[in-house]
Order: sequence, then C-alpha cells, then structure tokens
Amino acid sequence: MRTRTLALAAASALAATGLTLPFAASAGAAPGGATPPVKADFNGDGYEDLAVGVPAGSVGGKAEAGYVSVVWGGPRGLSVKDNVRISQATANVPGAPEAGDRFGAAVAVADFDGDGLTDLAVGAPGEDVDGKADAGNATVVHGAKDGFGKANSAGRGAKAKDSYGNALAAADFDGDKRTDLAIGGTDKVVVNYDPRGAKTQPGMGDRMGGRAPVLSTGDFDDDGLTDLAVAYYTKQQPYTQSHVHLYRYDKQERRLLLSWASSNGAASALATGDFNGDGLDDLALGNCREIADENIDDPCGPEELTKGGGVHIRYGNPNGSFGSRTQTLNQGTPGVPGAAEKGDGFGEAVTARDIDNDGYTDLIVGAPGEAIGSKKTAGSVTVLYGAKKGILDADDELGDGKANGYAFQQDTNQIPGPAETGDRFGAALATGDFDHDGKPDLATAAPGENASSGGVWASPDVLPPGTTVFTPKSLKLPAPSSALTYGAVLGR
Repeated sequence: MRTRTLALAAASALAATGLTLPFAASAGAAPGGATPPVKADFNGDGYEDLAVGVPAGSVGGKAEAGYVSVVWGGPRGLSVKDNVRISQATANVPGAPEAGDRFGAAVAVADFDGDGLTDLAVGAPGEDVDGKADAGNATVVHGAKDGFGKANSAGRGAKAKDSYGNALAAADFDGDKRTDLAIGGTDKVVVNYDPRGAKTQPGMGDRMGGRAPVLSTGDFDDDGLTDLAVAYYTKQQPYTQSHVHLYRYDKQERRLLLSWASSNGAASALATGDFNGDGLDDLALGNCREIADENIDDPCGPEELTKGGGVHIRYGNPNGSFGSRTQTLNQGTPGVPGAAEKGDGFGEAVTARDIDNDGYTDLIVGAPGEAIGSKKTAGSVTVLYGAKKGILDADDELGDGKANGYAFQQDTNQIPGPAETGDRFGAALATGDFDHDGKPDLATAAPGENASSGGVWASPDVLPPGTTVFTPKSLKLPAPSSALTYGAVLGR
C-alpha cells in the first residue's frame, strides 16, 4: 500500500472537511493516458480558463439570444475579475443576436488554427439561416493574447430545424494534425475538417427523436486516429431505439465510418480517459440505461447496478476489440459513497482527468438528483480514482469490485452555500488547471441554485478547501428575463 501523490497540504485539508479516502491505491508505475486533455487557455497566459454557455441569456433585449461567459484563470484560480461575454453582438463574431438563437447551447474548446492559443467553438441551434428557422449554426471564436480575436462560422444548417450546434466535439479525426469539429444536429452529426471555414461533411445520421446527441472523442481502437463516440436515443418516434456508436475516419472513403456499436443502451454523458493506465483510451457511459428492451444482453452491465443511475465503463484493448472488458458501478457499489436511490441521476454528468498525477485517469461523477437529507435534487459529486484494474479493483463484469473515492456536496465543510432543494449540484462538470500549479481543479455547476439563476463552484485540486463560487450576480451578468441556469453548459 502507498500514499497517493496528493500534496500534504491538500491531504490535511481533505481531513479537515471530514472526508476520508476508503483505501490507498496499489503501487506501480503506469503510462499516461492515450489522449491528453485539451488545455482551455484562450489568452495564452498559462492559466486555464472556463467557458460557460448561457443559451438562456438575453442579448440586446433579445430573449434567449444566448452568450458564452468566459471566466479567466489566474494565480488564485478562476476569478470574477475582467470576465467577458461572447455573443453574436461581439465584434468579429458573425451574425446578430436574435430571440431564440440559443448561442452557447453547446461549447467545445480546441486549437483549431494551430497558433498555440485555445479557440472557442459555440453552438447556436436556434439560429435561423437564410430564412430557414432553427437551421442552427456553429461558430469558432479564436483565442488571442488580449482575449479573443477573429471568428467565423464553422457549420450552418441546410434546412429548417436542422439545429446545428446542439452538441459539439473537437479532435483530429483524419490525422492531418489539424483539429476538426463534430457538430450535432437534429438526427445527424456532421464534421468540419477545417473549422476555419463553414464547409461540413456528413458524419452520421439516424433518428434521435429531436434530442441532441451526446459526444466524446478518443482513440478507442489504438490505431493512432481519434474516433468519435456518439450516444443517442429515441422513443416511439416512429420507433424506439438507442445506441452508443464509435466512428473511425476511413482514409479511402475520406469520412467517418461506424466501427463499433452497442445497441439498446443510452447515456446522459460520456467521458474518455485511461482509467487503468495501460495507454489505451477507455469510455465511461454516465447514467447508462437500457431504452429499447429487446431481451438482449444488458447494454449497460447488470441491471441492478443502474438503480439511481449507473456508470458503465468500456475499456480499450490493444488488439482493437474495444469494450470487450467492462466495469459497471453505481452508489450501491462497495467504495462508492452514498446509496443507490431512485432519481439520483448518478452519472448525468461525468468527466475524466488524472487529478493526482499518478498516471491513472480518475473519474468524476455528478448526481444532480441526489437528496441531501430532506432536500430533494440538491445534488452531489463523487470522485473515483483510477488504478491498475481501472475504477474498480476487479476484472469481472458482475459488479463485485470495489472503488476508491470520496464525495462532497454543498453541505460539506468548506463548500460555500447550503444544499437546497432543486440546486442540482453536479449537473455539469469540467476540469482545468485554473491556477497553473500542475494539479487539475474542478468546476461544478448547480444550475438550479437561487431559483435556477445558477452558479459554478471551483474546487482547487478537486477538494473542498478553497472552493469559490461564481454566480450571475457576482459576475455582474445582465439581469435576465428568465432563469439563466448558469453552469448547465460547461466547455470541455
């Protein structure tokens, strides 16, 4: 047994909160994850920043025109000082704010132009294009030393209700060393292989019941190319179906082709990481559940482990047989804090990062439906450490393994603000080294805070001590005509 590489001060601070680690991880060197996380540093000052989509925000009196709130990182982490809003009223951003555009409904971060500065991709699924209502649009706003610079459209819906921009994911799919942009729309995903312009190509298409697809990226077949993971479902529109798909770029076809599929399972969120430190990307399916019951093997692992929401992990395999090894867990799994209760929504948000720099990616899980005492849907966050066998310490798929982690919520010591009914703490998650100390920090959203005005909690080193909170009021955002649900969309 060994002590994890948490700093002594952080370990002492953890003890001060009353949180304890169930057990120490086993020793052993491990390689880093296959796909490193993107650093969201828009102005190149070395501190990661946080982009918060606010699609419900008013701009120039136009309700739900939407904007993105950018909170800058610095020596003390995220700060309300000099925060900026990016909207279609911002200089260089194409278009004009219109009611219902919902600019900021999806946000992705990547360096699209290769200048070393992180750029911001923003979806506006309610944008009207050439008279076509809700065709949707994706915009790239490029990072600059003084904040942000030029901007361009990166994908425009072709017909009414295409809703381009209801989901976004960025990666180099075709291996040309330039970052591409996957754009979710109604019943389709398209890809822009050069987001400096607006030309898109088909990615995949199927009935999604009008819902936004859930997207993630990673090299799941270990071939050196980044793949696109897509989760979606529909119910009786006109039939019930649900899928998790992986798409791989085919250099002969010059497009993404389906390479792996799991039918009848749907996920609320996806997170990519190397949880067992073998150098291969793994995929965590948050709040995985069976949608189309067709008496097929449980697509999300043992059904009893989906109570209250379960996380189903598919592991990478060096011979290309992705997902042949799985682990499934919920709040009823040994070592996972809390209890599995209906409506917890465990896994409605998931993110992955090696928070203790030991070579294993760790999994952070939001349960926004968690009751804290009598306060329903107050919400909580659980941190689970990766190790040699993954998030659980057993190879089997029967849910017999044990996890190693801790949880916190707004009633935890040194987390600002009390837990209240409807806060939905943990509804969205994002990580970044906001204070540039070499250790990731965590941004946790509670979009139901203050009558759904919302807020984001920033926790240094993913621990309660030092946590600060940012709300529309503290950021001096314009008074909305409706609830902002600030934090519901976090850039990753």
